[in-house]
This record gives sequence, C-alpha cells and structure tokens, in this order.
Amino acid sequence: MEDLTDFLHRMPKVELHVHLESTMPGELLARFAARQGRSLPRPAERLYDCSAEDLSDFLAFLDGICSYVGTPEELTEAAEHAALAAGEENILYSELILNPTHWPQFTVPELIAAVTEGFDRGQAAGGADCRFTLSLSRTQTAEEAAALVEAMTAYRTPRLAGLSIDGNEALAGRTGERFRPAFLAAKAAGFGCTVHAGESSGPEGVRDALDLLEADRLDHGVRAAEDPELVARLVRDQVPLNICLTSNLTLLYRRPEEHPLRQLLDAGAAVTLSRDDPTFLGGLTLTEELRRAAEFARMSRAALLRCQETAVDAAFCGPETKAALRQALAEFQRA
Repeated sequence: MEDLTDFLHRMPKVELHVHLESTMPGELLARFAARQGRSLPRPAERLYDCSAEDLSDFLAFLDGICSYVGTPEELTEAAEHAALAAGEENILYSELILNPTHWPQFTVPELIAAVTEGFDRGQAAGGADCRFTLSLSRTQTAEEAAALVEAMTAYRTPRLAGLSIDGNEALAGRTGERFRPAFLAAKAAGFGCTVHAGESSGPEGVRDALDLLEADRLDHGVRAAEDPELVARLVRDQVPLNICLTSNLTLLYRRPEEHPLRQLLDAGAAVTLSRDDPTFLGGLTLTEELRRAAEFARMSRAALLRCQETAVDAAFCGPETKAALRQALAEFQRA
C-alpha cells in the first residue's frame, strides 16, 4: 500500500483555519525589515523559535511579526507566497484569516485590495484558490465591529469570504452580546461567519458562538467535548469544527491524551483539520498535520478523505467552486 505521507500529499486538500499572519517565512520578513532599515530579533531561520507560554504571549509576538510588512505591495507578496506554498502540497482551496488589528499600518480597504491581488497572482501562477475572512479581536468595541462590516461590504471582492472573530476568550470574557449586531449584519450582507470558540473558553464560548453570533462554523470548538449535551447539538446540527491538532497540543492541552479529537469523531461531529499557525509550529504543512491526526486519533484514509469533504461543505464559496472540489476528491478516490 502507498505510504501514508505520499497518499496525503497527493490527496486534494481543503483548509479552512489558517492565519495569514502565520504563513510568512522568516526569510520573507527579513527582506521586508531590511527595506525599513530594521532587523529581525533573531536570524530568519530561527525567527519563530519563540517561547510563547500562552495565547496572550503568542498574540503579542504576532503583532511584532506583522509590523515588518511595511507596504501594501509587501502584503500582496506575502499573500501570493501563501497561495503558492499551499498549491505546492496540493491544497486546492484555502480560507485564511486576517485580523486588521495586527496590521495598524494599513486601512481595511488597503488590506482587502492587497490580499485579493496576492491571492489572484498566486492562483494564476499555479497556487491554491485562496479566500479570506476578516477577523475581529475580542478587545474591540461594538462600534469598531460595525465599522469593519461596513468596510467589508463597501470594498468587497470575490476573495473576501466572511467575518471571523479571534483573540483570547479567557481574558476578554463573554463578548457575544457585544458583537452580535456586527455578525448579524455580516450574514445579512451575504458573508459567511466563523468564530474562534472552545479554545481558551470552555463550552460556554461555543454556545455563545452559536446562539448569539449565529456562527456557520467554529474554529477549534474542541472544548465543547466537556459538555455531552453540547456535543449532541453539534452532531445533530452538523456544525463544522475546524480543529487544529498540533496547535491545540502546543497551546491548550498539556497532556495529549486529553485532546478530544477521537471522541468528537466517534460522536459523529463534522470535523475538518487545519494548521492554525504553521510558521509558529515549525513550518507545519497540512500534509504533516493530517498524518499526525491519523496517527493520534487512529483515523483511516477514508476518514481523512471525509474531513476534506466536510471542509468543502463548510467552505464559504459558491456552488461552482464546491462542485469542482467535490469532483477532484471523487476522481482521486476513483484513481
């Protein structure tokens, strides 16, 4: 039988939970920094050897990383790089998350235009078909959230797929009521809505994402496993969970055996697998993430393919794109 890694590399893949801010290699940022007369805090090859002890430390380091991107043209280059790198490992379609609070040097229209151009260039050169969601930070106000959705609507491009929210749930507390109007406005404008929940918050964060923000899918969502009734609801409604195993085992679960991936799969949850922050995880590829998940949760090749099919169903793209992705998966299975 074909080696699992080779099988996974060849398999058409779809990724729905990866942060654009965490796809920029040190070598790229070193070039950008030099143009500003700055230098990286460490050699480029060791830039991401940071000791972020918790999510707050990680987010602070991320702000510093993004500051090396000084012009919209450089952001376009970073987006193009992400699309090309995804294509190299046969990721056909990817939705990346971009949080404007990490990019104070750019306006929201500049962000949208630069990333759209980069993804267009990347796909034209053989990279993945990439879309993106703009993400709120939980520290923002309701007024800032409303302004973001207004800008998304005014400057929308075919690459801008939806609204997200991320940040440290544990520190911010419950923010669903504050951001509900913005999420409802985004849905009314035809955007998909995805929410980081059930990572630094427990099951209550997942409930707020569903009940208050009316999320179409959840990024992480793993701590829902602490509440059997909530798991039953997720299974019944087939709410997609964009799970990032390696990231969770790095920042969330200090004891690997506590991670509920196998439990959620056995329950019948709709699971996709993604990398979250690949540069911070040793340049993690999606192929390697899937291999680790297969080993960790005893997933068959058929189960890994089902995760790709689930990702197609959960993607914020139109029916023509979904049909093409399903056809690619079907052809792979026949071959």
